[in-house]
Amino acid sequence: MGNKTPGFVTMERDEWLAQVDEEVIEPELPICDPHHHLWDHPGSRYLLDELLADIGSGHNVVSTVFMECASMYRADGPEAMKPVGETEFVNGIAAMSASGGYGDARACASIVGFADLNLGSAVGDVLDAHDHVTDRFSGIRHAAGWDASDDVRNSHTAPTEGMLAAPKFREGFAELGKRGMTFDAWLYHPQIAEVTDLARAFPDQPIIFDHFGGPLGIGPYEGKQAESFTQWKQDVAELATCENVVAKLGGLVMAINGFGFHKRERPATSDELVATTRDYHLHMIDCFGVDRCMFESNFPVDKVSCSYRVLWNSFKKIAAGCSDTEKAALFHDTATRTYLLR
Repeated sequence: MGNKTPGFVTMERDEWLAQVDEEVIEPELPICDPHHHLWDHPGSRYLLDELLADIGSGHNVVSTVFMECASMYRADGPEAMKPVGETEFVNGIAAMSASGGYGDARACASIVGFADLNLGSAVGDVLDAHDHVTDRFSGIRHAAGWDASDDVRNSHTAPTEGMLAAPKFREGFAELGKRGMTFDAWLYHPQIAEVTDLARAFPDQPIIFDHFGGPLGIGPYEGKQAESFTQWKQDVAELATCENVVAKLGGLVMAINGFGFHKRERPATSDELVATTRDYHLHMIDCFGVDRCMFESNFPVDKVSCSYRVLWNSFKKIAAGCSDTEKAALFHDTATRTYLLR
């Protein structure tokens, strides 16, 4: 989840998105969407009904992975344990989906929650509490997006500069490996080297690199995408040498990326998305390989720019030159293997 644009999951937004409709490409291709959120905020609601409307809009989405977003935390009890409420909430949604009463797709078949790794080894109790809720729980994301500019909002977890290298954070990070849990890394592109350092310090810990490393195109980065892209390519290539890291291909049309799709009178078409994002995708696939890459929707955050149908059409156009085996990895198999979908 990146910086939220107020009101972007609204009836008005759906009407705006409906201006662009496309026939679904390769409608039979199985998809595991490994990154979406659920929440109910004033003026912005995205719960099971809204998710089902998107994943049921034409593509063959067979399963999904929920990604933490500070939703439905417990109101009471120890502060450190409050995020367990999110896992309890999402597990209820997953149980609804697993009943078969809402279609064949299995929503939230794997759940990624939040635990404050800055607690050090004490975070183990929080991880265990998540795990005790459900066997769908697979790991955590502790967002680290930080930038010195006031024009770039830092992550919702209020990270500090250089958090991934802090001794207390790494003490907590080590607790994941003891439990076979994954770690999703969300940060901004100037911080990619910090993930590389973390991955090298914990070579046996599975790390998922979210949203291309958050290429920024706002504030001091506005209009400098070409310059940033050059450094981004080098940093991604270096990160890819860490075999314990897999990469998510998505989350690239948020407002923070600076492409401006959300400001237009009409939403983006899949061809426009491809023209803007293709080079990022191809470089990531070249560096990581298809067995370490997975397409993701990042919905409803990326819904600020395009519809679910259009977004996945863009992914399928980018992958058009891939073999059937390679497409299976990119759209389904890497995700289900990484998140231990049962």
